[in-house]
Amino acid sequence: MFSSVLIANRGEIAVRVMKTAKRLGLRTIAVYSEADAGAMHVRMADEAYPIGPAAARESYLVIDKIIAVAKQSGAEAIHPGYGFLSERAEFAEACAEAGIVFVGPPATAIRAMGLKDGAKALMQKAGVPVVPGYHGANQDPKFLKEKAYEVGYPVLIKAVAGGGGKGMKRVDKAMDFDEALASAQREAQGAFGDPRVLIEKYVLSPRHIEIQVFGDTQGNVVHLFERDCSLQRRHQKVIEEAPAPGMPAAMREAMGRAAVEAARAVGYVGAGTVEFIADGSNGLDPTKFWFMEMNTRLQVEHPVTEAITGQDLVEWQLRVAAGEPLPLSQENLAIHGHAVEARLYAEDPEKGFLPSTGTLHALEFGAAEGVRIDTGVEEGAEVSPYYDPMIAKVIARGATRDEALDRLGQALAGTVVAGPRTNVTFLTALTEAEGFRAGDFDTGFIDRNVEVLGAVPQPMDAKAAAVGVLGIVQRQMKHAWRAEQQHRDGYSPWSVMSADAFRLSDSPRHQNVPVVVDGELHSARLTFPRGFPVAEVAGQTAEMSPWYKGYLGFLETFLLDNDLRNYPRDVALVPSADAIFVIRNGRQTEVRAFDPLDVDLDHLDGGGSVKAPMHGKVVQVFVEPGQQVAKGDRVAVIEAMKMEHTLLAPSDGVVTSVSVTAGEQVAEGAPVAAIEAAQDQAA
Repeated sequence: MFSSVLIANRGEIAVRVMKTAKRLGLRTIAVYSEADAGAMHVRMADEAYPIGPAAARESYLVIDKIIAVAKQSGAEAIHPGYGFLSERAEFAEACAEAGIVFVGPPATAIRAMGLKDGAKALMQKAGVPVVPGYHGANQDPKFLKEKAYEVGYPVLIKAVAGGGGKGMKRVDKAMDFDEALASAQREAQGAFGDPRVLIEKYVLSPRHIEIQVFGDTQGNVVHLFERDCSLQRRHQKVIEEAPAPGMPAAMREAMGRAAVEAARAVGYVGAGTVEFIADGSNGLDPTKFWFMEMNTRLQVEHPVTEAITGQDLVEWQLRVAAGEPLPLSQENLAIHGHAVEARLYAEDPEKGFLPSTGTLHALEFGAAEGVRIDTGVEEGAEVSPYYDPMIAKVIARGATRDEALDRLGQALAGTVVAGPRTNVTFLTALTEAEGFRAGDFDTGFIDRNVEVLGAVPQPMDAKAAAVGVLGIVQRQMKHAWRAEQQHRDGYSPWSVMSADAFRLSDSPRHQNVPVVVDGELHSARLTFPRGFPVAEVAGQTAEMSPWYKGYLGFLETFLLDNDLRNYPRDVALVPSADAIFVIRNGRQTEVRAFDPLDVDLDHLDGGGSVKAPMHGKVVQVFVEPGQQVAKGDRVAVIEAMKMEHTLLAPSDGVVTSVSVTAGEQVAEGAPVAAIEAAQDQAA
């Protein structure tokens, strides 16, 4: 075994690799961009080196910089993690040329499996069934559209060098093909530096099942059974599990054998995943599965395989890279229990799963037996727009599938994240979804059930807003009580309230104060019966008195306790510098005191303004001032966290201004264009 390893990655996977490397006694070396200078993986490593600006293409994707740090630090091996350079044959070759061990397969295997078109041809030659489609070199848009017609809609456009759902578009009818092709090519170019695509038949009722394989330098290859990754959104995995529900023994054997043959066909060494699509319309059938692609790296969802086999796959990687044989043979591997993994992301399911950025003012994971948390961030960290928005992976193991899902749901329900929006409530709903629980699901399950799962716009949580108002009252009263700051210059009803509202007798009967809830202006009604505040927002009330007994106890807790969490009992309150975040039933409500001196009135009133829904880069602008548009017309495309998001006209009308240009970086809420609605013109 070598004595040191550089992890050429960041976040959760860098931390994950370091844990095993440290357990094995290896010296760990981290690299970091400017955006990650204070990141968890940097502080965890024995040594850490800067490699450039925040943008991955200027730091984590620059091979020369990684190799230079490896030489400077004396690293004997480099672990690429997943994503970034993990599937770049050039990186494996650069390591070999520098005399550094690459913890992964040989460059020849990466190259053979890295391009989907060539991989499918290779698999056909090896006798592995593949999905029907066009996998050739001709990239003329008209020709590809003809091939899509021949294959038959619906089809999938997939990046030749793709992965992770990037550069992948489902097309249901010919009229949508051209736009989908252009978008897929842009995403592919941006994510992989290669715009080429292939066309495949979209299998109805598809189950996405993958096989974990491992090979060593002695020619041994084994599989560690399957993972079911069918719960997906936009072709990105949301919940994965092992083993696959309803998997017949004959099919497990057939898929395992096909995966091993695929690995042998390219002389595979190390950890890899062979991905198959299966027809789940009438249950899983050993004759109805097809090869999709091979990922020549460790997968995000590898912990569920570790949970059911009892093996540390990163340790396997390191030992195989050091020239050791596989730790176990096929006959010594077995499945024990069931495991489920949920990907906790900084994204907003109520707004089309748009990525969300910002400071993690709180990050606490729920406790449950058999639960493991893999994360690369912690409370106080920033979720930036430059990288994948994953916050953590929550992995639960149980003796049965139901037990594993119960434990996962319990852990998710107890998780508190404040700051960026997250999908924690959505994930919790998935663990309870009837069809998923019954094993009756495919890759379209989430799309068919978005409303039931709560992934649609929801009304304001007025109860949470009222509780948030109490948090603001507490903050204002602390300031007044301690005389720690002077009133702001100018009028603020909150300042007036904080100065004189807290009185045990002769207190105001009521007071209406403005409050901003999730960016919208509302009126809160405050009353002080017996000196204890009661807040009302949109007919929902929250009061202080039930939680504090007696005047002295009220003073001590309400005025002097600096931690707002766990009050009242059914919510969590998390303060930031200028807001109170209320977490109720897993859903976040942001409450701010209205201040006419600094509030962004334009942001509160969207009108005909089209604004950036997240921090990102403007890829295309489709309109110009004076142009007539119809509701739903494309206005611009913004790329954030490696995915494209199309902004649409909110109504029929005329474009009065355009505030951005292609290539420009924009902040969340920044104006993109203004549209004068048709009814306003008529008026």
